[in-house]
Amino acid sequence: MAVCARLCGVGPSRGCRRRQQRRGPAETAAADSEPDTDPEEERIEASAAVLAGVGGGLCAGPSPPPPRCSLLELPPELLVEIFASLPGTDLPSLAQVCTKFRRILHTDTIWRRRCREEYGVCENLRKLEITGVSCRDVYAKLLHRYRHILGLWQPDIGPYGGLLNVVVDGLFIIGWMYLPPHDPHVDDPMRFKPLFRIHLMERKAATVECMYGHKGPHHGHIQIVKKDEFSTKCNQTDHHRMSGGRQEEFRTWLREEWGRTLEDIFHEHMQELILMKFIYTSQYDNCLTYRRIYLPPSHPDDLIKPGLFKGTYGSHGLEIVMLSFHGRRARGTKITGDPNIPAGQQTVEIDLRHRIQLPDLENQRNFNELSRIVLEVRERVRQEQQEGGHEAGEGRGRQGPRESQPSPAQPRAEAPSKGPGGTPGEDGGEPGDAVAAAEQPAQCGQGQPFVLPVGVSSRNEDYPRTCRMCFYGTGLIAGHGFTSPERTPGVFILFDEDRFGFVWLELKSFSLYSRVQATFRNADAPSPQAFDEMLKNIQSLTS
Repeated sequence: MAVCARLCGVGPSRGCRRRQQRRGPAETAAADSEPDTDPEEERIEASAAVLAGVGGGLCAGPSPPPPRCSLLELPPELLVEIFASLPGTDLPSLAQVCTKFRRILHTDTIWRRRCREEYGVCENLRKLEITGVSCRDVYAKLLHRYRHILGLWQPDIGPYGGLLNVVVDGLFIIGWMYLPPHDPHVDDPMRFKPLFRIHLMERKAATVECMYGHKGPHHGHIQIVKKDEFSTKCNQTDHHRMSGGRQEEFRTWLREEWGRTLEDIFHEHMQELILMKFIYTSQYDNCLTYRRIYLPPSHPDDLIKPGLFKGTYGSHGLEIVMLSFHGRRARGTKITGDPNIPAGQQTVEIDLRHRIQLPDLENQRNFNELSRIVLEVRERVRQEQQEGGHEAGEGRGRQGPRESQPSPAQPRAEAPSKGPGGTPGEDGGEPGDAVAAAEQPAQCGQGQPFVLPVGVSSRNEDYPRTCRMCFYGTGLIAGHGFTSPERTPGVFILFDEDRFGFVWLELKSFSLYSRVQATFRNADAPSPQAFDEMLKNIQSLTS
């Protein structure tokens, strides 16, 4: 406080006003005629002089005291520049120092810069003057107040889950639900639907509006439950209803969700799944709870960049999967799910220690040949576990795939009839004898021809015909309601940096995955431990 008082030009260095008021005129005059000295200042200067003279004659005498400089003496325009470079959370404390600082902190230039640098507001904030809302109001009542809900979230919609991205969009905070493209077009861009928005049109509190339905924005409410959880509630659910009743609502939802009509869907099982999803999800149109999710951390030695991917899941349509790397394993965690394998479960797991050497193109068409190769690898993994290789499984630092016989690679996939789901696959031990044959052409920058075996079904026949490398992996399948989950062997196929596939041997089906090409802010995990904890939490909710 003494330093702050001297910077501001008040306190002992100029005489306290209270003491001056108690003094008489003569005392005041005498005090004013005395030099501005402070006992503490004299003590410090004396100590400095002694220290300066101890240096063996380096200084002829004590250096003169530095000239006094008061922060209050700086011109206002310079103070504006200084204050604008400080974090917005520090400015309220600064305003309590003195009246001058408080007056300067009402300058909109300061808050306009904080809005832009901290929250990426690119809108011309000068337009706010028309509405009587200041940049300070936008920062304090909108951006700072709702900063905890920015980022990626997974809605609690039973087994279906979802992906919500809350962003600052102009002078709004908007919650966008990310939807996969229509089945089976896995390479198409994601679709977006606004669920809610928050804005500040007056100098009062921010307004929350529900965007669900087709009758425009209406009154809503947001409650921040705890640090990584919040909920939304609609106060006017009549805006969600359509004049044609539930039948019209279902047909509209079907066109938006699947891009087709019920008459276009001939598969009876698929019709049942679609109707079931509509009935279940429509129960959550008035109140939803969201839990934070993070993007997986990236490392230089990852097989490919981790992130979010769209994948084909048979009659369940396209779903969103998060690919992450954990030492010598990769995992695919479902962000959206279905009644067989719910959101949050690990749909595929890949053992990056066991490369699979595919046969020539002609033999690739033979399902029995592919099955023989994969089952041999599975048996080798079991033997390695029995020999004590299990302890090497998860973690002695991050290492790339070793050159050996077939090995697991990355997690992903689920099957149409039996939903993917489940528990992590077996931990493999150290790879067996290395074989030169495992050195694939992809390592030399070449691609290896790839074709699906005859009899393996695929929702998308437009898959790549060249792959970089393959690994042994396991996929999670289960009955309806996530009953009897089990991990079954399969093949992970890396096509390129943005696409991979998984062959489910037991289901004789193929899932194709394509990267979600989007940039997400406020979505990085604070630490690898926080990301792992997040994965455990979302998995436990549906276990």
